[in-house]
Amino acid sequence: MERSESKPITILNLGLRGYQEVWDNQKQYFNQLLNAKLTSQPISENYIILCQHPHVITLGKSGNESNIQVPQFPGVEYRRIDRGGDITYHGPGQLVVYPILDLEMFGLGLKSYIHILEEAVIQTLQHYNITGGRIKEFTGVWLDVNGDNPRKIAAIGVKTSRHVTMHGLAFNIEPDLNMFDLIIPCGIVGKGVTSMQKELQSSINFDEVSEIFVKCFLELIETSISKTL
Repeated sequence: MERSESKPITILNLGLRGYQEVWDNQKQYFNQLLNAKLTSQPISENYIILCQHPHVITLGKSGNESNIQVPQFPGVEYRRIDRGGDITYHGPGQLVVYPILDLEMFGLGLKSYIHILEEAVIQTLQHYNITGGRIKEFTGVWLDVNGDNPRKIAAIGVKTSRHVTMHGLAFNIEPDLNMFDLIIPCGIVGKGVTSMQKELQSSINFDEVSEIFVKCFLELIETSISKTL
């Protein structure tokens, strides 16, 4: 557990954990924040959960099961969940980040918050000389956005209630990309997925990438606070 000095944010790096366990953790912290707001109590803590999951496919509340490519997938958990977005895969080698934040505390709306999540990934990629960007029609972070082979490296799906967030993003550092063949990722036809390992054609220090991402994310949040003061 790590505490950000300038903001009431606790960073929890859980390592490899089952989806249900981390979902339960999210709901606990989410409900604490939400109840504090509803009862006008001071909010003492926000959270950023970092983890990896064993193989799991999740479908958002508005997702379409027709985006599942195979009739069954032994050894892979399947969950219908309450975030936005469509279908995605989580697995070892993928950094999954679940911020549980009161956006009002940071002077953020939902659109600005998603932009910060994307920007933190883009800035992290820059440390490794990988150029990430956005595609207007889709959330997340992409490579070769104006080229012939746009491919997604980070997916985003969130839930908010009274400006309190849960769920978040999945950043492909070194997962088994073959697992994405089980689905049509995010329901987007004709565009692929990639990872840092694939792009760099070399092994990646997972912990180093995680630390850089958190640093970028916190600096972007700090900037958003400064702009509201």
